[in-house]
Amino acid sequence: MQFNQSAIQWPGVPLALGSAVLFGAAAPLSKLLLASIGPQMLAGLLYLGAGLGLAIMHATRSALGLAAPEAPLRRHDLPWLLVIVIFGGILGPVLLMLGLGRTLASSGSLLLNLESLATMGIAWLVFRENVDRRLLLGALAIILGAIALSWDGWSVSFDVGAAMIAGACICWGIDNNLTRKLSAADPVTIAMIKGLAAGTANMAGGFWLGDTLPSVGVATLAALLGFFAIGVSLVLFVLALRHLGTARTGAYFSLAPFIGALIALTLGEPLTFKLAFPALLMGLGLWLHLTERHQHEHVHEALSHEHRHVHDAHHQHHHDGPTAEPHSHWHEHKPMRHKHPHYPDLHHRHEH
Repeated sequence: MQFNQSAIQWPGVPLALGSAVLFGAAAPLSKLLLASIGPQMLAGLLYLGAGLGLAIMHATRSALGLAAPEAPLRRHDLPWLLVIVIFGGILGPVLLMLGLGRTLASSGSLLLNLESLATMGIAWLVFRENVDRRLLLGALAIILGAIALSWDGWSVSFDVGAAMIAGACICWGIDNNLTRKLSAADPVTIAMIKGLAAGTANMAGGFWLGDTLPSVGVATLAALLGFFAIGVSLVLFVLALRHLGTARTGAYFSLAPFIGALIALTLGEPLTFKLAFPALLMGLGLWLHLTERHQHEHVHEALSHEHRHVHDAHHQHHHDGPTAEPHSHWHEHKPMRHKHPHYPDLHHRHEH
């Protein structure tokens, strides 16, 4: 069976890039809101806005009878969801908000490239996901860009703000890898629960630290930013994980920091050589990631799982009665061997 490379990339690559563009706006626009809101309260409003917005979408979808053909969350998914909320919804956002308060929004945005490195490193070293030479060279270029961004002419100056942003990237690297374990389930439900839980926890923490609620207008802006830059972005990210795997979704997601840096420049921050040179290095890393291809003969072992699918090359089972396309149900894959371009999606999670 012949597989076209562009077909393999669709729709995973557009989903990952769309997620990156939306999330890229989070850092520079949050920097503006920090003038009126404490960092933990802002993190709470962002995630609560994401959760509430997606809850409205979910309720509207149900009221209109537009049930998505997605696999539901199961009881055995809940421990993973709890860890995802702690690292990705609480620790990561708070560290980012604290770090942004201590550095320029443009520099902070570029430092968020470290998230893709953390995601890729954990996927490769812990979860044994395939990472080839081109991805590693791209990762090296991004690391060199981060070092150049912290260079003061004599030594690397990795200040407290940068360290906090790096810590946020590690938290999100853990989050991204664990989210892949839930990527077969309904992404709106996953993002909604994460947003509501993380938003509530962060707002409670903000009140405990003495923060107060901002004006209605500022709170509304924060919630709207959270809905698009975090909620919708996360839905797209989870969908991309299904098609690309964790390391490659993280690689495409590397576009987000450049979007953030560009927005910061349009908001009045200066374009300097110290900012432009790291951006070129990180851009080279992103290009290496975007042009990576992966193909080899591989064996699919017998597998039973539940996820949204159509009857394509990997789904040749039968149904009792008519069914819509796409649809979701438990199904079994028989062993098979073939060769085609692919990414570590739901059906290609082998080592090579």
